[in-house]
Amino acid sequence: MGDRYFDLNVEKILDGWEPRHAIRELIANALDEQVLSRTADIRIEQDAAGGCHIRDFGRGLRYEHLTQNENPEKLSQASRVIGKFGVGLKDALATLDRRGIHVRIVSRHGEISLKSAPKHGFSDVVTLHATVAPAGDPAFVGTEITLHGVAPLELEAAKQFFLRFAGEPVIDETAYGQILQRRPGNMARIYVTGLLVAEEDNFLFSYNITSLTAAMRKALNRERSNVGRTAYTDRVKAMLLASGADVVAHALASDLGAVERGTQHDEVGWADVATHACQILNAQKKVVFVTAGELAASFVSIDKARSEGFQVVTVPDNIRRAISGTVDTAGNPVRDLEVMWAEYSRGFEFTFVASESLTQAERSIFNEWRRIAQIGGGLPSSFKELRISETMRPDAMNGGDTDGLWDAENGRIIIKRSELSSLASFAGTLLHEMTHAKTGFSDVTRDFEGALTEVIGTVVASKER
Repeated sequence: MGDRYFDLNVEKILDGWEPRHAIRELIANALDEQVLSRTADIRIEQDAAGGCHIRDFGRGLRYEHLTQNENPEKLSQASRVIGKFGVGLKDALATLDRRGIHVRIVSRHGEISLKSAPKHGFSDVVTLHATVAPAGDPAFVGTEITLHGVAPLELEAAKQFFLRFAGEPVIDETAYGQILQRRPGNMARIYVTGLLVAEEDNFLFSYNITSLTAAMRKALNRERSNVGRTAYTDRVKAMLLASGADVVAHALASDLGAVERGTQHDEVGWADVATHACQILNAQKKVVFVTAGELAASFVSIDKARSEGFQVVTVPDNIRRAISGTVDTAGNPVRDLEVMWAEYSRGFEFTFVASESLTQAERSIFNEWRRIAQIGGGLPSSFKELRISETMRPDAMNGGDTDGLWDAENGRIIIKRSELSSLASFAGTLLHEMTHAKTGFSDVTRDFEGALTEVIGTVVASKER
């Protein structure tokens, strides 16, 4: 059987494509065949004569593959392959022909080259045809595409479209794809199943998406490199939220401190990602999260945190609010200053003093506690006991010992023994802690100040009666 001509129905297309874009499609097809046929790695080489060779070891290209058609085999394994619609090969051949590059394709099914010829039945219309000749070696394994007229720089640029050749190490693997280490001095890259589709100048990491959304499938046009951020943002977020890698959490958490300066990478601008980074870091390291305002105002607490071996991580106000009351990936509370002091409080050893060990003067003041409580509006139902202690934990605001404490976990008010030096000191501290017990409000809040004002009013009104 002699040569046959297969009309590709192409005149001139894709003026914007360079040889590298066409070679990209040929490499993509070879990589897909390697995956689908589970054969040896592809080879990309240049010979001494300047020829460029792209070789796979799969089932061999047939002329039928030159038609534009959905590929059921590739569609059924969308997360593993790059091409799916049969567009790339035709476009690649047309581009190479337009750029004056000679193409020869060899497989056990035949040998294919390109030529322009009149369209059958329409001699005035010249289109690109594939010349299909019988196979020179019916035992040939795979497909080899030889290109003549390709500059070495174009071949290298084509290879750089692929994660396999780009040299960006994998940091973490998730169900949605891989988080990659961004190459120093280069833009971050977004890959889809190993093929570059976008670049980002302000991303912290590069990403390889292997689980595509419907929006991404729609956005992946035949030029492949015009995919907008909206198409892949959800998958990038999903990868970061699914990641448990220490290096990812540390990089994100470190970047949080740059938010106040406006120099952060874009990923930490997503509140859910920043919150997740804090949760991972909290589970893996001894950290405490503070805002820039807390860093300046709560110097006693900050010094305490550092003296206890905590790493102080500055986060924006919105992230501070988002992590408040949440737990980390190990189920422990995410540590802000309030949580840190609560942990310290639980581990603090009180030195309790029995009432019979008080001096006569101290005991006379202590015995007034029920009357004071009644004047202040009565004890809450959560109250169980009043204790006196020689020692108290430091105050989070000023570093000195606190005068009293409402221990909600055990339903008790604890007052420092020194407060029994006068009835006024003891009564003031008792009423203060009773207000905490009744309301649950924290110190130095508008709600607590309002509640304490009501108690003062109650005490004054009782005196007038």
